[in-house]
Amino acid sequence: MGRGGKRRDRSTGPERRCIAKRRSCPVSELLRFVVDPDGRIVPDIAGKLPGRGIWVSAERAAIEKAVSKRLFSRVSRQSVSVPEDLAEIVDRLLARRVVQLISLARKGGMAVAGYERVRDWLVSERAKVLIQASDGSTRGKSKLGTPRDGSWIGWVTSDELGKAFGRPGVVHAALSAGSLCESVVSEASRLKGLRVGRGDWPL
Repeated sequence: MGRGGKRRDRSTGPERRCIAKRRSCPVSELLRFVVDPDGRIVPDIAGKLPGRGIWVSAERAAIEKAVSKRLFSRVSRQSVSVPEDLAEIVDRLLARRVVQLISLARKGGMAVAGYERVRDWLVSERAKVLIQASDGSTRGKSKLGTPRDGSWIGWVTSDELGKAFGRPGVVHAALSAGSLCESVVSEASRLKGLRVGRGDWPL
């Protein structure tokens, strides 16, 4: 994944059919939903809840279409309760998961924050992912570049990034290689669809 967060290979891994796009997509680009015992649609961010999965592309427009067109009821063949603000709920859940994963990386010594420390990791080529807050100074962020053969994440806020490091207002962070790093990149890519969008298909 490069600075724009685009996947380099969409052909690997299992696929499922998005109910909004009505075509198959890699699971890594989808969100799973299930119907709970009370007939409510529940986002299954971690993909571990029991029940038949209902899949929607990790894009705000796709979720909003699924809600407005009552696609969850149609696919599940029953009347289900769907929150009108489902896209916002998913956004918060995905952001929370990204923050939790970055926090775990920090506790394991695989993440640092702050301009100077991030720059040192970039210079020494220890950094594999550069994370910069969406509401940070454009001028300040432009002084740091994406790691070679690495990734860039730029759609989390400084408050969210700060929560991962236990302090307010973090603008720059970096991750070293490892499974947690890969998980952060994967979850952040899904979050990007909620915050940046792709818009490459008709509603």
